[in-house]
Amino acid sequence: MNQNKPSYLNFKSKDYPWKPDIDYRKYPELYKVGKGEQGVLICEPYKSEIGPYWRFKTELIAKESSQKIYLLFLEFLKNNDFVGADMARKIPTDGIYKSTAYKGGKKYDTGNDYNQSKKRNW
Repeated sequence: MNQNKPSYLNFKSKDYPWKPDIDYRKYPELYKVGKGEQGVLICEPYKSEIGPYWRFKTELIAKESSQKIYLLFLEFLKNNDFVGADMARKIPTDGIYKSTAYKGGKKYDTGNDYNQSKKRNW
């Protein structure tokens, strides 16, 4: 097996700490604070509540999206909902990283034996 292959190709869902069948609003103690933006596309009901506003196709759409998600973030904080606030923080951050860090938003180049795509130089 190529050493460059990304770990998600051998993903083991049973070992992943975030589960799609857990209601993290009811059971916030099951939520794990993870490295980076892990769990962002799994944790319900937050994924379904925040996800529809996560848009960044154009600058205008991204601004409107980020404003709405920020309002949700503030609402989660007001309600002492740490998991919701963390998800509202993670979703835009994850999108920014994916869209700006690597060419085409992809970290691994499948056409080049899974070597990492070149990071953009700022």
